[in-house]
Amino acid sequence: MDSNLQSPISPWPHRLAVALALVTFPLIWVGGLVTTYDAGMAVPDWPGTYGYNLFRYPWQTWLAAPWDLFIEHGHRLLGATAGLLSIALVAAVLLTDRRRWLVAASLGAVLLVIVQGILGGARVLFDERLIAMIHGCVGPLFFAYLAGLVVATSRWWQSVNFIQSPSGEQMARLAWITAVLAYGQLAIGAVVRHVPLSSSPSVFRVALVFHLILGVVLAIQSLRPALQVRRLPRQARGLNTLSLALPALVGLQLLLGAATYVVKYAFPAWLDQFAFAANFVVQEKSLGQSLITTAHVANGSLILFVSVMLAMRSTRLFCRGAGIPACRNLWQTEMSAPHVRAAA
Repeated sequence: MDSNLQSPISPWPHRLAVALALVTFPLIWVGGLVTTYDAGMAVPDWPGTYGYNLFRYPWQTWLAAPWDLFIEHGHRLLGATAGLLSIALVAAVLLTDRRRWLVAASLGAVLLVIVQGILGGARVLFDERLIAMIHGCVGPLFFAYLAGLVVATSRWWQSVNFIQSPSGEQMARLAWITAVLAYGQLAIGAVVRHVPLSSSPSVFRVALVFHLILGVVLAIQSLRPALQVRRLPRQARGLNTLSLALPALVGLQLLLGAATYVVKYAFPAWLDQFAFAANFVVQEKSLGQSLITTAHVANGSLILFVSVMLAMRSTRLFCRGAGIPACRNLWQTEMSAPHVRAAA
């Protein structure tokens, strides 16, 4: 018998993790629209919708409702769907996969959904911008968490072999640093979007400057994994596409960030000498403004998602824990899992 043979692995945990990620990304989009249109208070009660159970609110009324009510109730429905899928993920892991750390990780997804739901409800009940800002930070964090689950439940994760490579360990470090920077950038972006109306203009300016500086740092950092991937051993697989996608997404984010500033605050004053800038008029809550601003928010979460996927894959390939606290004992834990047969 082949000593490397593994027992059959159920595809359902991975399928549900992917489905949950596919639901969460549009959830972030719609959440961004809720903020853009100030629709958070379109439904004044929670957890119901105008006295109805969330799922029993008349769909005809919802589809024919004003735009702010439509997107707010849709945001709640997507959030509830994510909650149900996270519960299904836990059930699938418990029934088909006995890795204790993966069971704990799937339970963590449920916990994050609950926390995010409570924050969303508190935003409605207390109408506080600070809660809205925290709510906007937890959403991308949950999406990034799902990136880890998508990788950890995949067949790739359970079939690849460890590769000893100093350049590979460096790749893992670079990927994790990129993920941390991407999340920090999202957090500062949330501050920019949710600055209290009573704050002085200097608060917004300081947050915006930090957002711009960290954006430049992230752009430079995103290039490093793309360069590092060329130094990896040939047998390393599953990293090329992700490492190249990162700088592409960051480049797109820079363009979306500049476009967001223009559609919300107009062109910088030094461009007024040009007709296209001098004649430009900001149209508040227009379709173009909402799409560009929300795309900027969603693409930031996508950068974080790809960064975490790259970090997890690099960790799985090259890391046995030495010098990288985030992945200590990960390889040993995986190899001792019950679903892996011992060598004959």
